[in-house]
Amino acid sequence: MNLSPLTVAIIVPVYNGGEKFRASLDSIRRAIPPPDELIVVGDGDTDGSSQYAEAAGISVHRFPAPGGPGRARNLGASRAQSSILFFVDADVTVPGNVIRQVKELFAQQSEVSAIIGSYDDQPTAPNFLSQYRNLLHHYVHQNGREEASTFWGACGAIRRDVFLTMGGFDETYIKPSIEDIELGYRLKKAGHIIRLCKSLQVTHWKRWTLVSMVQADFFQRALPWTQLIHRNRGFVNDLNIDVSGRASVLLTFGLLGALLLSPWQPLLLVAAAVMGLILFILNVRLYRFFLEKRGLRFVAQAIPWHWFYFVYSGAAFAAGTLCYLVDRDRGLERPASLLPPKSLRSGSQVEKRS
Repeated sequence: MNLSPLTVAIIVPVYNGGEKFRASLDSIRRAIPPPDELIVVGDGDTDGSSQYAEAAGISVHRFPAPGGPGRARNLGASRAQSSILFFVDADVTVPGNVIRQVKELFAQQSEVSAIIGSYDDQPTAPNFLSQYRNLLHHYVHQNGREEASTFWGACGAIRRDVFLTMGGFDETYIKPSIEDIELGYRLKKAGHIIRLCKSLQVTHWKRWTLVSMVQADFFQRALPWTQLIHRNRGFVNDLNIDVSGRASVLLTFGLLGALLLSPWQPLLLVAAAVMGLILFILNVRLYRFFLEKRGLRFVAQAIPWHWFYFVYSGAAFAAGTLCYLVDRDRGLERPASLLPPKSLRSGSQVEKRS
């Protein structure tokens, strides 16, 4: 297979990445073959991350203040010359053959505009919530449709000409959010093919806590994603918002409501038991996966957290729907298409280091 026409630029946005970022860069630099370009964009970092990359001889561009990973990725893309832009988060490590994987995937599938991978099943943070959250993500991607409905910035590659034509990431997301999902929606609407490549896996180093998990899932993902769903007039039956997931949210609220009302209507306990059983059956493949990977004790811990996830996801959908309706009535609904962001045009306020 002739891979020579394809070149790959890895673009890593970083904000105070610490040791995780150093591990990420080290893994990229060990890749064989190496990327044709490695570009780091400091998003107003203050912990020396940009300086570490610069000292390693890596091309570094730096914003003076944080503005979100979408803006940082756009800047990196504007500086890259390679035919493939491969976005990698600063808290993941990549396998040694990752560049060959990416090149082969694009060479074998000329009709594909973008590819995404997944986290592997070996997250590094040892605490339960980190293991649970990352294994859940791994499972969802490994069981998703290969013709994907979204893009993923943690491990996602896209043809450079397509990315620039689409205007890059939406820079109005000034914190890590759904800027990658939103790009995926625009790609699909324009007729581009995004492929979920389940063999393309990276290791996630993030340590999750209750606060960080709910903050990310509720405020930075579910709320804006709900508004995006409404703007695009409907759900896509894939990944976190497939039919099973939506049914699980409804069942969880039904179960919770039945339990709360059962002191006044004891027969509701029967209804709660039935809904709990159906909820378990709907998700039994996930729980079997947890059992195989981490054992029975892990499953016993994971099930209530998983059901809690359905509760706050449903609450976020309700809140996001309300926000969407209010904004629409006030004429504040955002347009579906965007002008090219400033970071893809000349004149960005940025420091160049290399």
